[in-house]
Amino acid sequence: MTDTANSPAADASPDLILQIGMGFFASKALLSAVELGLFTQLRDGGLTADEISERLGLHERSRCDFLDALVSLGLLDRDGNGAGSVYRNTPDTGLFLDKQSPAYLGGILEMANARLYGFWGTLTEALLTGDPQSEIKSGTASFFEGLYVDPERLKGFLNAMEGVQIGAFTALSAALDLSSHDRFCDLGGASGLLSALIATANPKLTGVTFDLPPVAPIAEATLVRHGVADRVTAVAGDFFADPYPDADVYFMGNVLHDWCESEKQALIVKAYEALPSGGMLVAVENIIDDERRVNTFGLLMSLNMLIEVPGGFDYTGAQFDLWARNAGFARTEIRPLAGPASAAIAYKN
Repeated sequence: MTDTANSPAADASPDLILQIGMGFFASKALLSAVELGLFTQLRDGGLTADEISERLGLHERSRCDFLDALVSLGLLDRDGNGAGSVYRNTPDTGLFLDKQSPAYLGGILEMANARLYGFWGTLTEALLTGDPQSEIKSGTASFFEGLYVDPERLKGFLNAMEGVQIGAFTALSAALDLSSHDRFCDLGGASGLLSALIATANPKLTGVTFDLPPVAPIAEATLVRHGVADRVTAVAGDFFADPYPDADVYFMGNVLHDWCESEKQALIVKAYEALPSGGMLVAVENIIDDERRVNTFGLLMSLNMLIEVPGGFDYTGAQFDLWARNAGFARTEIRPLAGPASAAIAYKN
């Protein structure tokens, strides 16, 4: 007699389990391709495996498996089969992974390859201890502390973050109606990109991008490059310690998830108290859906905060609503932007 209770379901499949469990194969192939500059080498047209190998120094044993794996993953196109085949960028990799493209977002992948890939190898330890697995683990200065003493490294990191954020920031600046407002401030404004985009979309607004002193020169250059430096200024300060610049709209772009719950609440309270009547707070994050089933990227990013910092985590719209109402805001809403990112908006009566 067959034990049907313990037999596999007819439609059961290990495909998803294996795809995710061995997913680091594909991830590392992409990260290595970015590290080697493969997509930049292909910017001017197709190359054969021999030509790519000569430019990148690939060993003959690995080159075809590497390149053809990228083809099968949809990260390269290939003309022909066998010897003499020509490899090309796909439209996506040509746009986003060519270092000379203005839409280059490989900087965040370079950081993932150099830092996060190794740190995520000890995720189990982080889950058991609750402790970060980044540079903090060894007792050295955190990655972010180290950034602020090295201007070139800081600039590179901020450029990398721009590549990831520009889609959401562009969508926000195009969709958010600020016609009834006069002045904004981006708290933790980093490179100044969000301030530049908001000001460009709203020619009557003035504003401030507010961040730590080492960031100000980078933000100033961004504002000049976008032609808004006459209306937006870069102000140096610490958003925990210093008063917020006057504004009737405050932005926080990928800021709140860096901090523990009490710190999140403190920042929201401080924004509420600084806003005039009718003001609003706009937080741009990978907001997790309230049932915590859909936004996989947001959930994994929250695990990345476990890896990176002592108390940070990503959050749901319901959590944001609770913190905002505790601070005194009258209501909140969540607006989807680009990809997994959303704007969490709190309104003050």
